[in-house]
Amino acid sequence: MSSPSGGGFRTTVRATADDREVPTRTAGTRTIPGPRRRRAHRIVPWTPPVPPPSVPVPSAAVPPRPPRPARPVALSSVTATAVLTLAGCGVLILHLVRRQTGTTGLLVGLGLAMVPLPFVLGGLAWLNQTARVPLRHTVFCLGWGAFAATTVAILANGWTSTYLTAHQGGLGEMLGADLVTPVIEESAKGAALLVLLLPLGQRFRCRGHRTDRPCATVLHRLPGPRPPRPYGRRPALPHARGRLRPYLRPLPYLRPYPLTHDRPRARARPRTLAAGVVLGGITACGFAFTENALYLGRAFTDDQQQRLDSIGLGAAPSLRDFDSTVQTFVLRGLLSPFAHPLFTALTGLGLAVTLTTGRRWLARLAAPAGLLLSMALHGTWNAAADLGTHGFLLVYAVLMVPCFAALVCFAAWARARTARHGTRRTKAPERAR
Repeated sequence: MSSPSGGGFRTTVRATADDREVPTRTAGTRTIPGPRRRRAHRIVPWTPPVPPPSVPVPSAAVPPRPPRPARPVALSSVTATAVLTLAGCGVLILHLVRRQTGTTGLLVGLGLAMVPLPFVLGGLAWLNQTARVPLRHTVFCLGWGAFAATTVAILANGWTSTYLTAHQGGLGEMLGADLVTPVIEESAKGAALLVLLLPLGQRFRCRGHRTDRPCATVLHRLPGPRPPRPYGRRPALPHARGRLRPYLRPLPYLRPYPLTHDRPRARARPRTLAAGVVLGGITACGFAFTENALYLGRAFTDDQQQRLDSIGLGAAPSLRDFDSTVQTFVLRGLLSPFAHPLFTALTGLGLAVTLTTGRRWLARLAAPAGLLLSMALHGTWNAAADLGTHGFLLVYAVLMVPCFAALVCFAAWARARTARHGTRRTKAPERAR
C-alpha cells in the first residue's frame, strides 16, 4: 500500500531471518503499529564473562600446603574460662596462705620458694626440646599446679585431717599425712593432664554433622539406638587410643609412631613419653612452689614469734633465731626440689603410655599404675619425715636418689633417641637422590 504522491507517508516492509515482517521507517514515512523488539542491550551493554584465573598446579616434588583452619570462636571462650578459673583459685590460695603465715611470712616464703624454681624449670625446659609441648599448655599446667591443685589440696587436707584427728587422735593425724594426703595431692595434680585432653572445644567446631570434622565421633556417641554388636572377637585396633578417641582430644605430641609395613603395631615414641613427663613435672613444679611458700612462711612466722617471746625487741636478730626456717629451706629447697616433679612425672608417663601403646592390657594398666606408683612414692616420702634424721637420710639415699637418677637417664635417652631419629629422617631424602 502506498500513499498519494503529493507528499504523504510511505511504509516499507522488511523480512527478517525468522520469516517475520518487521516494519521500518524511512524519510517521509510512518511505521505501521506492530510488534517491537526489545532494546535492553542498548541500555545496559552486554559484556562477556571473564574466565577465572588459572591456578598453577604444584609440582610433584613440593606437595601442596593444606589450608590453615580458622581458629574457632569457642576456643577463646574456653581459654577465657580457664584463665578466670585459675585467677579465682590464685586469689583464694593467696588468701589461705596469708591467713596461715601473715603478710611478712607470705613475702618471705614467696622469696625463698623462688630460689629452686629456675633450676627445676630449666631442667624441664631442656627436656621439652624433645617433647615440644606448646607454651600455652605448659603455662596452663604451671598455673593449675600453683593455684587450682593447691587450693583443692589445702581444703581437702584440712577437712580430712580434722575428721581423722577427731575420731582417731594421733593415729588419724599420721594416717592423714601418710595415706590421705598423697592421694589428694597426686589426684589434684594429675587432673591437669585430663583437662588438657578433654574435647572441650570440639563440639563447637561441628557444622552440619559433617563426618570430616574432628567432632564427628563425639556426635555419633550421643544417646540413640545402636546397631547390634556381632558375636565373635572384635578386630584389633591399630593402637589402644582408639578406645579413648571419642572422649579425649588428639594432641600432636601425644600420638604414637605412624604405622608402616615394618611397624605393624603402634608404639610410644620418645617424644610422647617425654611430653607426659614434662606435663606432669610442670604441674608439680607449680604445686611445689606454692607449698614451699606456705611451709617456709609458716616456719618464719613461728621463729619470729618464738624470738619475740624469748628475747623481745631489744636484741638484733641472728641466723640462729630462725633455725626452723633454715631447716625447712634446706630440706625442701636444696635436698628435694625435684620431689614433686618426680612423683607427678610417673602419672604423666603412665598416661602417655596408655594413649599410644598398641597392647590392650598395657593401655588399661599404664595410667592407673603410674598414678598409684606416684601416690606410693609420695606417701613413702612423707612417712620418712617421721623416722628422724637418720631414717630420712636412709630413705633419701635408697629411694629418692635412684629414682631421680632414673629420671635423668630417661631424659637423656629420649633426647638422644629423638635426635637420632631426626638425623635418619634428614638423610633419607639424600639417599633417595
